[in-house]
Amino acid sequence: MAGNKRTAADLGAWLCFEDESGQGLRPPKGRTWGRRGHTPVVKVTGSSNRRVSLAALLCIKPGCRPRLIYRVHKNRRRGNDKRKGFTETDYAQFLDAAHQQLGGPLVVVWDNLTTHVSDAMADLVAARDWLTVYRLPPYAHELNPVEPVWSHLKRSLANLAKRNLAQLTALIKTRLRRMQYRPSLLESFLASTRLDLTPFCNLRN
Repeated sequence: MAGNKRTAADLGAWLCFEDESGQGLRPPKGRTWGRRGHTPVVKVTGSSNRRVSLAALLCIKPGCRPRLIYRVHKNRRRGNDKRKGFTETDYAQFLDAAHQQLGGPLVVVWDNLTTHVSDAMADLVAARDWLTVYRLPPYAHELNPVEPVWSHLKRSLANLAKRNLAQLTALIKTRLRRMQYRPSLLESFLASTRLDLTPFCNLRN
């Protein structure tokens, strides 16, 4: 998908790793304290299988702090012909917003999700001269630093039951917003991939 576009180092661009996730009303399980002989019970809404879809970019650039940019929306599936997650248009709008927010060209690295590799997405990428896209190797989730973002998020949601998607969405946004203000945490997510990100090391001024 990258075509003849140059790399992040050539462009002075932001290098952005992207990934998606989702969360339903049934919270992740986590260990907790309880009285001896009394197993803690968390009551959840079991009648709905609706989920919140998540997409995030973890962005780095020499001399800048790492940035976490995310989008959250409720799944809008109403029939078998409706995609329940992010569409090509959703991704294009997300990347456009990130481009505006970061104020520079983007080199995006993501996986081989069907939406990422479609002809429609290829056309959307080609129409943006500030955007270059590379794909990770198949089954290489350990190379994507957004994966530990989701792990950290879900640990923070453990055993926290919400009654509806609005409450869940608000909680997820709060947790992600906290991560945005912890550059050392974002740097640890990047380090966990063991990728050689030279010259993106020593990210802070």
